[in-house]
Amino acid sequence: MKYRKALFIVTFARDKKEIKYLILKRKLHWKGWEFPKGAIEKKESIIKTIKRELKEETGLKELKIKEFNFSGKYNYNRIYQDRPKIKGQTFSLYAVEVKKRKIKVDNIEHNDYKWVDFEKALMMLKWSNQKKSLKIVNKWIKNG
Repeated sequence: MKYRKALFIVTFARDKKEIKYLILKRKLHWKGWEFPKGAIEKKESIIKTIKRELKEETGLKELKIKEFNFSGKYNYNRIYQDRPKIKGQTFSLYAVEVKKRKIKVDNIEHNDYKWVDFEKALMMLKWSNQKKSLKIVNKWIKNG
């Protein structure tokens, strides 16, 4: 059993003087709110993965990409049919600034989205590693 290499992509937009975070409502494998994320495909660069996942899951294009020195791993709560021999994922954290607009949800993994402020995003996100990732990105934006 192995881990799938993936990226967490905390996606945000500057809306007047506010920062709005994009969160997606997951429907594949589990239910709840998350930000865009995805696996790095064979021979794919990290930047290419970010651009591909962002386009697939939201239809958005990146304005800026920022890498963070934060990573981790987690186990799935079960083995998924579409991921045999995979027991979980490793992740590295990235933030992507985009223009705030209506999203084209992928309909395979997600069924809704919201642009929300930091407090609301923190409350809505399901997993602690994503909450921690959001805090790291939010601190960087505030100090930037």
